[in-house]
Amino acid sequence: MSSPSHPHAITIEQNPNRVKVSFNGTVIADTTQALVLKEGPLPPANYIPRSDVQMSYLQRTDHTTHCPFKGDASYFSVRVNDQTAGNAVWAYETPIDAVAQIKDCLSFYVEKLDVSEESPSE
Repeated sequence: MSSPSHPHAITIEQNPNRVKVSFNGTVIADTTQALVLKEGPLPPANYIPRSDVQMSYLQRTDHTTHCPFKGDASYFSVRVNDQTAGNAVWAYETPIDAVAQIKDCLSFYVEKLDVSEESPSE
């Protein structure tokens, strides 16, 4: 992880809440094991273990991006019935060592999918 004073300082913590991701009325992911990645001024992003994601709804796309602080990201579209959310999911499948914790996790665009959190007391 980068120095806390770095403009893009990254921290990764266990999310104490249950995180659910839905699309078109179907639950795509449901976990109590999400990691929250905070990076500088960007909004926090939940990273959900692949084992808690219904991968059958995801279709890998050709889209990729590069982050100098995390590595190369692969993208997936989500398809449920006749609805598709294009490039709505990303993963750092070979992240840089500083963020190795997110290797087997996926993150979801909250603008494209329904992402909710429930605290343990709910």
